[in-house]
Amino acid sequence: MASIPAPAATAFVSVLLLATALPAHASDTASSETGASKIRIVRLSEVKGAVRMDRAIGRGFEPAVANMPIVEKIRLRTDDGVAEVEFEDNSTLRLAPDSEVEFQQLERLATGATASSVHLLRGMAYVSLVKTRGNAFQLLFGQQTLALEPGSHIRLELNEAQAHLAVLDGTVRVDGPAGPEEIAKKKAVTFHLADQIQPTVEKEIAAAPYDAWDQTATGYHARTASLSALSSSPYTYGLNDMMYYGSFMDAGGCGSMWRPYFTSAAWEPFSNGSWAFYQGAGYSWVSPYPWGWTPYHSGSWSFCPGAGWGWQPGGGWNGLNNASSLIASNGLMHLQPPPGHAPRPGESTLTAVNLKPLVQSQVASAESFVFRKDSAGLGIPRDQLGKLDKLSRQTVERGTTSTRIYLTAPTAMSNGRAMSASVGAVAVHRGYAPSAYSFESDARSGSASLGRSSGPSGGMPSRSAGPAPSSGHAK
Repeated sequence: MASIPAPAATAFVSVLLLATALPAHASDTASSETGASKIRIVRLSEVKGAVRMDRAIGRGFEPAVANMPIVEKIRLRTDDGVAEVEFEDNSTLRLAPDSEVEFQQLERLATGATASSVHLLRGMAYVSLVKTRGNAFQLLFGQQTLALEPGSHIRLELNEAQAHLAVLDGTVRVDGPAGPEEIAKKKAVTFHLADQIQPTVEKEIAAAPYDAWDQTATGYHARTASLSALSSSPYTYGLNDMMYYGSFMDAGGCGSMWRPYFTSAAWEPFSNGSWAFYQGAGYSWVSPYPWGWTPYHSGSWSFCPGAGWGWQPGGGWNGLNNASSLIASNGLMHLQPPPGHAPRPGESTLTAVNLKPLVQSQVASAESFVFRKDSAGLGIPRDQLGKLDKLSRQTVERGTTSTRIYLTAPTAMSNGRAMSASVGAVAVHRGYAPSAYSFESDARSGSASLGRSSGPSGGMPSRSAGPAPSSGHAK
């Protein structure tokens, strides 16, 4: 079965999503005098470490998992962890540890453009916007409002006394007690929140511990944004993960279908996941897989003999009420239905589903990563281990495949505490660590290695960094 090149596949899906999105916009119920629609969700696209969400259902903060929908008035908090939120056009918001935001406004205007207002309550946030015309994005803190233009990229750190803004790209307008002000690209400003005196303009942008994580994630999203730009689709979030963790194939009589890597014909798309409760909408299916957004909110899954389960685009876009996307067009699908009632006192609002043991690829040691068949990409760090297609084929044939790795992480969190490996911003690199890597801070990226500074063979000199050949271990 031949695979379809990623650029062509991405454009193909984007065009179909555009076609299905337009009727959805027309059916939205206007909820304000301006005709703006509140029927809009954004995606919690990445969760590492301890992250919690308040879904405004009267339960306060509860554990959050990747692919949970975010609607207006929801709060997101990172403790010993980091999180990323992906908007429809592939713009992103990232939170460093010990940070909290509230999504005060998530509207779609009558023109189809979006209006988003996010309030940073504490900690550090990065915002990276793609160049989508018409969309409006505001980041609020203290008594100030940042109006970000399309293409902007900023970092904002907030504590009780001050806020530090770094404009990494684009131009930002600030409105506050001191009056409006425009901050240009590559400028940094400190706001004094207690006395509201004139902001202080810094000479240069100082490095922060999570800059490297933000830069890597921004580059990852930018690659897919460029592939889908020609389609003008309002729904491109999730496509980058689909193209990294799987591919479209020509499945003969079954037609073109997308399948995740590291899956055999025995894998099923709904054996594992969660039902998350949302007030006024009921239960929404949340997939545990890193690519598990678009295929569970649109299109349908089909079983193709000899290949297994695959996803095909088409139909409408389903937001919180995504149960209709879970219907397979053929084949026997194992699916545990959601609870038949709202969560009662003492019951969880996130109902886990595990019809089969959940398979996960993972770091086996500081020097080895193990890929497992039917993990469907779960546990594989995003965009850190190179292309996955060959590793997937080897793993499905042998059961497991391992490859040489080394690890790096920021040396400290934004609040100055020592970095914990559980925070989740640890980066996995395929190959051997450069000999200079150690726990000492990297002055340029703010990262340090968690691996050994000596060579891989005792006291032998370390090999240069780069891809290492993988080795299979059949089960």
